[in-house]
Amino acid sequence: MGMTQTIAFIGGGNMASAIIGGLRKQGWPADHIDVVEPFDEARASLLRQFGITARPQAGNFLAHADLVVWAVKPQTFKDAAAQAQAHTRAALHLSVAAGIRSDTITHWLGSERVVRAMPNTPALIGKGITALFARAAVNEADKALVNQVLGSTGEAMWVGAEAQIDAVTALSGSGPAYMFYFMEAMREAGIGMGLDAAQAYQLAIATFIGAGELAKASPEPPEVLRQRVTSKGGTTYAALTAMEASGIKPAFIAAMQAAQARAREMGEEFGAG
Repeated sequence: MGMTQTIAFIGGGNMASAIIGGLRKQGWPADHIDVVEPFDEARASLLRQFGITARPQAGNFLAHADLVVWAVKPQTFKDAAAQAQAHTRAALHLSVAAGIRSDTITHWLGSERVVRAMPNTPALIGKGITALFARAAVNEADKALVNQVLGSTGEAMWVGAEAQIDAVTALSGSGPAYMFYFMEAMREAGIGMGLDAAQAYQLAIATFIGAGELAKASPEPPEVLRQRVTSKGGTTYAALTAMEASGIKPAFIAAMQAAQARAREMGEEFGAG
């Protein structure tokens, strides 16, 4: 697929910038990328980083867009859609807004060509993973364009049921925060055991990266990988026994279920009307 399509972004924040940065690295022309961004500082950043002159509000220029990427907060999506929808009905739409369901987006935009995406923040450095759900009107060429646009942000995974997006939100969308939370705990424990903060944090980061790469490279499930590190009566066994006694695994599962429930609630809360 070439780079002749025009892509419009509604919202020019971190996630939009990650995708735009990837597009520019691919060689996508700046004059084929439009951005609607109300904040002066964000528009200045887009011009400085990517040579893109963003506009403060929607207008007729959006009618040229082949793809519109909705990179807005869930609570502002409805108002943004009301301003843009008259110009974008012929476009393919890609939403990265958490919680807002595709039937709501279709209603707001007057288009059935809608793809919902749930990326995560490692997309900012090309190490993310994005789950994607396409409505029936989205064809294979549309999906190919979405894959190309998101290609430089990391991996992509298409799901067959929209309800799965809420589970993805809980698992990988919010997931980086869980990893950082555990890194905080490891750093604090390291300090308490005699390391300085920098040493403890370096060890925590390297451990997460290394374990993730090992899991990715191995055909074995995580249970087996864990068992291989755990000798009966050893140090890892002592740590895992303490975690089990504290109920960390069920608490962690319950936390992700809470995230999933909140994703569903956001669909109701911000998707009404």
